[in-house]
Amino acid sequence: MAASTDVPILGAALTKETLAIHRGWILEKQRDLEIQDFFSSATLDGDWRSVGAEIRRLLDGYTGRLGIHGPFWGFKIDSQDPLIRAVVTRRLLQGLEACEMLGATQMVIHSPFTTWDYNNLDINPGSRHALSERVHLTLKDVVQRAENIGCELVIENIEDKDPAARVLLARSFNSTAVRVSIDTGHAHYAHVSTGAPPVDYYVDAAGDDLAHVHIQDTDGYSDRHWLPGDGSVRWAAVFRALGRLSSKPRLLIEVKDQINIRRGAAHIEALGLAV
Repeated sequence: MAASTDVPILGAALTKETLAIHRGWILEKQRDLEIQDFFSSATLDGDWRSVGAEIRRLLDGYTGRLGIHGPFWGFKIDSQDPLIRAVVTRRLLQGLEACEMLGATQMVIHSPFTTWDYNNLDINPGSRHALSERVHLTLKDVVQRAENIGCELVIENIEDKDPAARVLLARSFNSTAVRVSIDTGHAHYAHVSTGAPPVDYYVDAAGDDLAHVHIQDTDGYSDRHWLPGDGSVRWAAVFRALGRLSSKPRLLIEVKDQINIRRGAAHIEALGLAV
């Protein structure tokens, strides 16, 4: 087992309210942080600047890597309808506006690939390329804006059964502003319930394109977002795969029980995998 000084430092995905609770823990090691207030349409269409100002106050003294979870409710980034694509572009640009206000350098967006796609996307010749083209149409202005403000878009697996499809999609932009995210619970659900490879295979498939990891546990039946240790994710295998990377992805515990997030962190630490 590696010495504690050799293992990565865990971060967290928090809302404004739970950041206030865990502020000291975050600042203690300048842990990576993901703000989860700005994927809500109600927030983005409301007084989001006041929310951002309160978060900035809570982050006084913070020098770690900061990101946000971008909007995702109610849409996919590969819509065939150009009017829908325009709305999606607008929402994601709103997310980047929040990034710029906060000084965030990363925004999570959701993969377009579904379980249905795995079995059906290649039935019709050219369908995979057409999906990629639609994503490019949706994200063209978003990627340009991200590049201009020094922010990465990281594409998170949701239903993805093929660990490589999303990686190839990210690479197709040929931009340092588009990289890859892995959600451990989503990957484990796909493994157990849909026959996808184990979580560490997703890490290996992403390689050094991996810039972001949502750490959450599940039983593999559904998307639990449990604290690490409460499910059946094989954490040693996941962290061994992460240890093979040079990219140093942000490792963010993303769970429903944000109040007790440090219990999940303590489980990973007790395994000697991170601090």
